[in-house]
Amino acid sequence: MNTPGKASLPVIKRLPKYYRYLRTLKTDGITSISSRELAAQMGTTASQVRQDFNCLGDVNGRQGIGYSVENLLNILEHLLFGNGDLLPTILIGCGRLGKAVSRFITTDTNGYKLIAAFDNSPEEVGKEINGIQILHVDQLEDFCAEHKPEVAVLCVPRSGAEELSGRLVGMGIKGFWNFSHYDLSVPYPEVVVENVHLGDSLMSLGYRLRNQD
Repeated sequence: MNTPGKASLPVIKRLPKYYRYLRTLKTDGITSISSRELAAQMGTTASQVRQDFNCLGDVNGRQGIGYSVENLLNILEHLLFGNGDLLPTILIGCGRLGKAVSRFITTDTNGYKLIAAFDNSPEEVGKEINGIQILHVDQLEDFCAEHKPEVAVLCVPRSGAEELSGRLVGMGIKGFWNFSHYDLSVPYPEVVVENVHLGDSLMSLGYRLRNQD
């Protein structure tokens, strides 16, 4: 059986979706589910579900009963959230997108804790964003040296993200949640980057609507 660390990126990308569905099942009082039933909800195949679960560790379905919802949730929570410690996170770019993202992080943490926000606009610096005072980007080095954040959320233009990413890695940042409208690539194998393109979903929706049989 594969260890959790050897799960492929496509499997990792599906884990949050499994987690959401299983939480709903638990809330609805459902204690077990088959791979076929879960596949129907996920929009995939029972074979794919079983292959994914084989990557997670001690996941065993019972013939005629299926998988324990509680057991799957416990395994996924450990994989996605570790021991429950929140990852210290900073936000850079406090425009409309940055404000929206900060609300998501502070109201639905998903394993993260927003500890600071930065901007270079005099109109934003000094204000508060979801209870956190916005600092000037010139204070990044001093703040990171003292508080040691691990994750940076980038809500800045492409040029700003390119310039900042290398500096932030030097300050100890280990992961990026990147909304800068281009695929950030950091030349450090130990640094994790999650590029987010909000327009991709709309384009996919448009394609499917315009190309239906």
